[in-house]
Amino acid sequence: MLKIGDVITLETKGEKLERLKCKLVERKGNKLFIDYPINLETGRTAFLIIGTELNASFVTNDNVYRFQTEVTGRSKENIPMISLTYPGDNQLIRIQRRQFVRINTNLDVAIHPKENEFEAFTAVTSDISAGGTALLLPKTTKLKKDQEIMIWFALPFHKDQMEYIKVKGKIIRIMPGDHELFVKAPIQFLDINEETRQILLQFCFNQQIQLRRKGLIEE
Repeated sequence: MLKIGDVITLETKGEKLERLKCKLVERKGNKLFIDYPINLETGRTAFLIIGTELNASFVTNDNVYRFQTEVTGRSKENIPMISLTYPGDNQLIRIQRRQFVRINTNLDVAIHPKENEFEAFTAVTSDISAGGTALLLPKTTKLKKDQEIMIWFALPFHKDQMEYIKVKGKIIRIMPGDHELFVKAPIQFLDINEETRQILLQFCFNQQIQLRRKGLIEE
């Protein structure tokens, strides 16, 4: 289930919530060894005290899995590592892809042709999910229903870290937008590789957590 190289998101418990990002470096039975985690807000290396209890999550096969863990120690082989407890695959809590809400967010994107049908241009999203997005396009756009395009995203995971991905998408339809100068184009993502899919799922999951904390969406 959890593989070497997988990205794990950690959340601290208590009044001050911090979100950390790390990678699984080694696994021995029910003990995980991670690289030193990075705070997703500050971009700095986080210091974890032995005995610290955390909520952990990772993405694989279109699902997010969550589990409870605890810091058990530190070691240094090829790189400095932190050891965590792991409850086992049968104790994971699965959050299926269909449970991901569509996140309303305005991201700057670059639109490129699949071949040479038009010149590349920039646009803005109105929302994004694990399976697609909606673009706000100029009303004068020449893009059409069922046309395939390439979309370049810069996904902000915290203020100093961006994940850059390229996704092929198919225009589902062109519909009126909320502003008279724009139209809205729902897009279905196509042919996503596993690495890109995990980045999208993790981004949507992270956005959900933030919206829930703000009370903007329900549990």
